[in-house]
Amino acid sequence: MKIKRIAEILDAEVILGQDSLDTEIETVCSSDLMSDLLHFSTRHKSLLITGLTNSQVVRTADIADIKAIVFVLNKRPDKDTVALAKEKNIALLVSPLSRFTACGKLYSEGLRSCVDENR
Repeated sequence: MKIKRIAEILDAEVILGQDSLDTEIETVCSSDLMSDLLHFSTRHKSLLITGLTNSQVVRTADIADIKAIVFVLNKRPDKDTVALAKEKNIALLVSPLSRFTACGKLYSEGLRSCVDENR
């Protein structure tokens, strides 16, 4: 699913990455614990849904090869976090939805977890 479609489903504003809207996303991770994100068996072309807005989220997403981050509950990252995401080529979106609702909507549209659930 393309980032553009994800933004529509989540009623999200794209605050960075308008040039990445055609990027395909295959799986979704949702966490506020960055150690959990690093522990997940992430795959390429993943999306992160989180309520954290600090620069550590972008640094961790970069390590985990996350292509886009959705900040929920209308939380917005500061300018330094946005600048880091720009440097790392990670799209940033802001949604008014909760993490639970955002995950449910994307799941119902066919996206699946980035966690290898067959372990």
